[in-house]
Amino acid sequence: MDFDFMFLGYDLSIIFEKFHIFIPAAFETLKITTAAIIFGLVIGLITALARLSKIKIIKWPFSIYVTIIRGTPILLQLFVIYYGIVRIIKFDSFTSAAIAFGLHNGAYIAEIFRGAIVSIDIGQTEAARSLGMTKVQAMRRVVLPQALKRAVPPLGNQFIIATKDSSLAMTIAVRELLLKAQQLGSSTFRQMEYLIIAGIYYLIMTSILTLLLHKLERRLAVSDR
Repeated sequence: MDFDFMFLGYDLSIIFEKFHIFIPAAFETLKITTAAIIFGLVIGLITALARLSKIKIIKWPFSIYVTIIRGTPILLQLFVIYYGIVRIIKFDSFTSAAIAFGLHNGAYIAEIFRGAIVSIDIGQTEAARSLGMTKVQAMRRVVLPQALKRAVPPLGNQFIIATKDSSLAMTIAVRELLLKAQQLGSSTFRQMEYLIIAGIYYLIMTSILTLLLHKLERRLAVSDR
């Protein structure tokens, strides 16, 4: 049954009546965020290890990548991927957004991983080497497991940022939450009501992610003890 709930000129009943129609857009937002995080984790770990290398030909290209990504706006990066690279390789808007956000997150995740790896006492690497491990084995078996634990809190923050940054995909017509809100708001002249719905979905997603990350942190803390 329809009902009106007006507050300061806004029809808040729309929030209850139309909340469910945002579900497909919410799934699209989750898909973009998940793809960006997975891609970012892979790129970030590779970049972090490459930047720790003493071989300049390996280190410098990844250092340049991190500098460019961290020094330019994410929206610019999205447009470069969507309007520039698609002339060479045909990507749809969703794929372009996933690649752009993945590369963007990868640069920040790389710095998180690099900082966590550097924070591990060099004596542990030396001890592993004294037991006959190679540098790669010492990194994989001793350093990385500890570094990954230390990286969880800042990684969690980056994942939350990635979830919110996914809203920029609306600029290249990806059917995510903010685009849905804008389209419905423009057609009904009730922009604020639909923006509130989109905001609630973002808040739900980031709150669930925060809760899961806190549980993971507590579990890792227990395993350390």
